[in-house]
Amino acid sequence: MEFNEKLQELRKSKEMTQEELAEALYVSRTAISKWESGRGYPSIDSLKEISRYFSITIDELICSDEMIAVAENEKKELISKYISLICNALDILTAILIFIPAFGNGTTSSDTVSLFALNGINPWVKIVFVVAIGAMILNGISGVIIANFNKPKWNNHRLITGIILSILSVTVFIVTRQPYAGIFCFAFLIIKVFLLIKVRQL
Repeated sequence: MEFNEKLQELRKSKEMTQEELAEALYVSRTAISKWESGRGYPSIDSLKEISRYFSITIDELICSDEMIAVAENEKKELISKYISLICNALDILTAILIFIPAFGNGTTSSDTVSLFALNGINPWVKIVFVVAIGAMILNGISGVIIANFNKPKWNNHRLITGIILSILSVTVFIVTRQPYAGIFCFAFLIIKVFLLIKVRQL
């Protein structure tokens, strides 16, 4: 008997609904539905909770092949979380551009200055710089918040948003002839694209 069938049988033996079992195991009803329909497996910690709740061993609950699948899924999720964390950190680290001298202070000056000291260009261009950098920082912060909700789809959308914002920032800095800021954002973009490819390969 497969894990999903065993879980259904155990739940029904206690005359419980999926909602009641979800509450007892401190998971969502969606998770129980997913496990019982065979569309996924619980984490190792959840398996321990299930075996403890129904007073059976993990070996009785899940076969060795399924256990390998659980371990592989957990490994993939962990790698995905680390990659997401790095992308979040890169977005937040874009804040460095606010403080380091990475901007040319107009065509008449060869000095490089921080964003705060930038006054030799059109004020509207400076606002565009602030918006571009601010959007990336906010995207990184939102990624950290989303990570606590365990919503993979939200996280994937945020990773793609981070890539798009990086492309826009690189474009803005190159068009406005700010090579240092452009190279900085381009380096982060390359790292994020590489990591996103790795996530897709999992």
